[in-house]
Amino acid sequence: MNHASMTRFVATVRRSVAIEGIVNVLITTNKEMKSLNASFRRKDEATDVLSFPAEGVNGLAGEIAISLELAKANAERLGHSTSDELKILILHGMLHLAGYDHEKDHGEMSKKERRLRESLNLPVGLIERNTIDSEPSGLNQRSTKLARRRV
Repeated sequence: MNHASMTRFVATVRRSVAIEGIVNVLITTNKEMKSLNASFRRKDEATDVLSFPAEGVNGLAGEIAISLELAKANAERLGHSTSDELKILILHGMLHLAGYDHEKDHGEMSKKERRLRESLNLPVGLIERNTIDSEPSGLNQRSTKLARRRV
């Protein structure tokens, strides 16, 4: 995913989830993600995506950090492109910036993510990977085997 297409995708998703303000996206390494995860979530492991709402910074909606290494590995394991995986991670992070929380909202974020993912022609999303076990739903079965916890 080149810079221009990422910028367009971020703008599209930002409008779709009604986020006002700038969203910065950092594509980084597992080492940096592990450091961010340890600092902000007290978890000593890399994660694929983290979201940081701006909370009062004028003109800034928030920031999203993504591990390129994990995005590439997930894409390969799930049989889709790294570009699609980056888009899935951006979408997930943007929903968190918009105030959704799949750990507390009784499926609201999952439904929104699924609708947006389908409208954007993206493969299986993060929440679905963690909640679907062995249901015969037409999903790539490898997508149901991810055990890492996501933000």
